Amino acid sequence: MRESLLIASAFEEDRIRKSRECTQEGVRAGTKAAAVACVASAIPTLVAVRTIPWAKANLNYTAQALIISAASIAAYFITADKTILECARRNTQYDKSA
Repeated sequence: MRESLLIASAFEEDRIRKSRECTQEGVRAGTKAAAVACVASAIPTLVAVRTIPWAKANLNYTAQALIISAASIAAYFITADKTILECARRNTQYDKSA
């Protein structure tokens, strides 16, 4: 990390820590969702290419990989984004006693 001339207060350090935790939580949730989406899209794609004549004729290996990876990438980013936003909302609850 870059050293700064300014010293963060305890409140700011807590916010930075919570922000990092939210990011890590989003990455974990996104990775899990991408793995599930990979399996969920690979099975029907590979079955279709072997059984449906149109798919067998028109979907080469690159097309199959693009279908599977597009589903995985979309699942990762959507889930990570939703998780990070939900965590950020949870962390913005103000303490009314202060």
